Amino acid sequence: MSHRFSRTALALIPLAFAVASCRHGGARQTVDIGTYLGGEASLVAATPVFGAHGMVASNSELASAAGTEILKQGGNAVDAAVATGFALAVTYPFAGNIGGGGFMNIHMADGRAAAIDYREIAPLAATRDMYVDPATGKLTNKSLIGHLASGVPGAVAGMADALAKYGTLPLATVMAPAIRLAKDGFIVDSSLFRSLRGNRAVAQFAGKELFFPTGEAVAPGTRLVQADLAHTLEIIAAKGPAGFYTGEVAEALVAEEKRGGGIITMEDLKRYKPEWRTPIRSTYRGYTLFTMPPASSGGVTMTETMNILENFAPLPRFGSAGYTHLLTEAFRRAFIDRNEKLADPAFVKVPIEQLTSKSYAKELASGIDRAHATKTPAFKVAAEPEHTTHYSVADAKGNVVSTTTTLNGGYGSGVWVPKGGFFMNNEMDDFAAQPGSPNMFGLVQGEANAIVPGKRMLSAMAPTIVLDKDGSVLLVVGAAGGPRIITTTTEVILNVIEHHMSLADAMRAPRLHHQSLPDTLRYEPGAFSDAVADSLRAMGHALQRTGGLANANGIMRVNGGWIGVREPRSAGGAVGY
Repeated sequence: MSHRFSRTALALIPLAFAVASCRHGGARQTVDIGTYLGGEASLVAATPVFGAHGMVASNSELASAAGTEILKQGGNAVDAAVATGFALAVTYPFAGNIGGGGFMNIHMADGRAAAIDYREIAPLAATRDMYVDPATGKLTNKSLIGHLASGVPGAVAGMADALAKYGTLPLATVMAPAIRLAKDGFIVDSSLFRSLRGNRAVAQFAGKELFFPTGEAVAPGTRLVQADLAHTLEIIAAKGPAGFYTGEVAEALVAEEKRGGGIITMEDLKRYKPEWRTPIRSTYRGYTLFTMPPASSGGVTMTETMNILENFAPLPRFGSAGYTHLLTEAFRRAFIDRNEKLADPAFVKVPIEQLTSKSYAKELASGIDRAHATKTPAFKVAAEPEHTTHYSVADAKGNVVSTTTTLNGGYGSGVWVPKGGFFMNNEMDDFAAQPGSPNMFGLVQGEANAIVPGKRMLSAMAPTIVLDKDGSVLLVVGAAGGPRIITTTTEVILNVIEHHMSLADAMRAPRLHHQSLPDTLRYEPGAFSDAVADSLRAMGHALQRTGGLANANGIMRVNGGWIGVREPRSAGGAVGY
C-alpha cells in the first residue's frame, strides 16, 4: 500500500524516516532546505511515498504503478524495472522509449552486482564527418532532428536481456501493463500536453496524426490510445527481441529510415547486442557506490569527483561559498578528464583504473586553491535534454535496480515509425560530431568520442546504487539532463551523506553544475545567497543563474521499508506497497 503525506505530515518526514535510518550515518542533523531556497525558488516539497514491501519512482506515475503491479504479482526488482521501462514508452513518449537505449544498474540482495549497457550504436554507414557541411566546414543540425540523427536502438534488447538473466517472470507478463496502457489508452495530463506543445518540431513527422490530431497538441483529459504501439509491444512480448530487430517492426523502422534519408538498415538491427559490464565499485567515507562504466561517463566522472572531495574533510556547510567552490573545482577536474579520455571501451583504451583511483584524486585535489577558482585549460582536441528519464526500483527482498534510458532530445529525432508507433532517438549528437566543437549540451569533446560505425556514443547517464556502512542498500538514484545527470546525481548523494538531508530535501535542494567548458558555474535559484555569489565572483567564478538543471528520481531505504521521491521540478510519481 502506498502512503502519501500531507504538508503537515511532510514536516515530520525528515525526523521520522531520516532518523529512523540513522544506522548509515550515525547521528543525523535534519537540514531545512527552505533555509537555502530563500523564497526564490518555485519548488514545492517533493512528497515522499512510503512502501513497506517495494517501491518504484519514475517520471510517470502510471509507469511506476505498472512496475508496482508486477512487484505485487511476485516479481522482483528487475521484473518491475522492465515493466516500468516498457510502460514509460507508452506514457512518457518525451523520453521513455523502445526507439532509444539506456543503462541498467542491478544489485541483488545476495550481493551480486551487474550493469547492462544497451546504449545505441552508430549505424554501419555512419562516417566521422557525416554532420559537417563540406562547403562551410560547420556542423549542421542533422544530428539533432530527422532521420539521419538516430543510432541503432538498444532498449528492447537490453531490457529483455536483463529480464532473462535476473528476472523471475516471463516477458509477456511484465509487458502486460504497458500493452494495456497502449491498447486501452490513458488520460493525457497537463505535463504531456505541455511537452508536446513545447516540441512542435515533432509535428512535421508521421506522429503528428496521433499527437497533433487537429494541428494542436492532444488536449489534457483526452484518452490517448496507441494501437500501433500496442501491436508492436504484443509482437515483442510474444517473440522477444526478435520481434523488434527482425520481422515487421524492423521492416517498418528501416522503411521509414530509408524514406527520410536515414541510414539504419536491417543488418544494423540484426547485429545489435547489449553489453554486460562490471559496475564501477567505489567508496566515499565508508559508503559503497556502484555506478556505470563506459560507454557511460557517469560512473567514472562521479567517482573522480567524490574521490577529490574526500580529501576535504569535513566539507563546508551546504550553500556556503566554501562548499560551492570545492564542489565546482572537483566537477571541473572530473569533466576535463571525461571530455578528453572517455569513450566506448571497444574502440578506445579508457584509463578507468587511473581515473577512479584515490591517489589520482589526491593529486588533483592538491591543485585546488581554496581561495581562487581554477581556469579550465584550452581543450586539447588531439588528446583524444537532455530528455532522458531515470527510474529507481526496490523490492521486498532488497533487490534494487537503477535505470536511465533516453531518446536524447525531447521526442528524440522527432521521427515517428509508422505502424511501429514509437519515436526514434537522436543519440548520434552524443558523439563528438566535430571534435572540439560543442554538442547540444555545450559539451566539448575530443577525438576519443568521434563517430565510428558500430561504436557506442559516450553518455552521461549515471544510474547509481549506494550501500551504507553496514553493506545494506541505502539509495537508488539517477537523473536525466545530459551532463547535468552527473552533477545532480552526485549532489543528491552528497546531500544525504554529507549534509544529512532526508531524501525529499536532498532532491529538492537547489543544484549546481559545472562541466569544465563552458567555464561557467550554473546554479538554480536559492542555491546560495547574494553574499555567497559575491564571494564566488571574487574567487574568479563566472556565475549563471538558470532554471531546473536536471530531473532525478530516487528511493531510500528506511526502517520498515522504502521511501520513494519523484523529481520535484517535473512530473512523475513514486508508487509503493
